[in-house]
Amino acid sequence: MNHQLQNPNLQVSRGESGLTLIDTHCHIHELDYPLPVDDVLKRAVEAGVTKMLVVGTSEKSSEDAVQFASKYPGVFATVGVHPHDTKDGYDKISVLAKGNVVAVGEIGLDYFYDHSPRDVQIKALESQIQTAVDNNLPIVFHVREAFDDFWPIFDKFRGLKGVLHSFTDSQENLDKAFERGLFIGVNGISTFTKNSDQQKMYANIPIERMLLETDAPFLAPVSHRGSTNEPAHVVEVARHHAELRGIDVDELARVTTRNAERLFGL
Repeated sequence: MNHQLQNPNLQVSRGESGLTLIDTHCHIHELDYPLPVDDVLKRAVEAGVTKMLVVGTSEKSSEDAVQFASKYPGVFATVGVHPHDTKDGYDKISVLAKGNVVAVGEIGLDYFYDHSPRDVQIKALESQIQTAVDNNLPIVFHVREAFDDFWPIFDKFRGLKGVLHSFTDSQENLDKAFERGLFIGVNGISTFTKNSDQQKMYANIPIERMLLETDAPFLAPVSHRGSTNEPAHVVEVARHHAELRGIDVDELARVTTRNAERLFGL
């Protein structure tokens, strides 16, 4: 069974073939998400995006993610406190992580803004990594302009598995991520960036280490710039990277779907 995408030449196979697209990072569970959720989920399925992860960014957001995922088939929750919000607390994550969730995240360090003090961000990151270890869960990392502090913290722990969400950094840090077995989350930024170093970096990500995401409602891909992002738009991210590599989108969908299923146990 095939579902037609925006481009008539591209299809994502489903059903017996086992191929589908997965949006591994979105925030459609948030109370202020501006689009009707039922319509958003319908469009996702019609586009072949039949699984998606709703990602917690605070204690309340994480609780909402768990509740949201329990209502809809094909939707899975992660729980974590974004570095911006760590000043408001993160203790509940250790409890929520024992429930029906597939990852801890998004957690990390963000020095681009100082919405939370850096020492608080670091303590929260270490605590939430330990929560992931204690519950044998992968981690969704958010790291922005903070890799010099992030890698030593990461290396304190053994056997971590996860993804660097919305990666926009250097080839050097990309290589360090690969050395540590991490996946790389690519989204709409990769379709519209004008930064030549970023463009080269994205082209150097093997699809075997890639996860597709939207970060909806943010970062809509190039043909939807200025509009609210939604999981169906992950199709355009897939198309962009298939064209960039000169491969069929079905191949990219198959590999990235397998990556997501294995990492998150979907």
